[in-house]
Amino acid sequence: MEQTAGPGPQAKSVRGVPPPALWVFLLLLGALFAGAYAVGNAVGPVAPGMHGPGVTGGTPTEDGDLPMEHGGGH
Repeated sequence: MEQTAGPGPQAKSVRGVPPPALWVFLLLLGALFAGAYAVGNAVGPVAPGMHGPGVTGGTPTEDGDLPMEHGGGH
């Protein structure tokens, strides 16, 4: 008769569950991004005159007002 070792007490039958360290890492990563977003939102734009999309006021209204120097070498 052949003897085989069965699964010991250390063996896990569920393979789809990530290890707890991965959950902790993802939680800390999410907290880091949330904190960075909150600080960035509190500080505001990084340059004077920088506005988000949809903000009008100092922006050109016609294509003739836009500078055409794009650095393309033309």
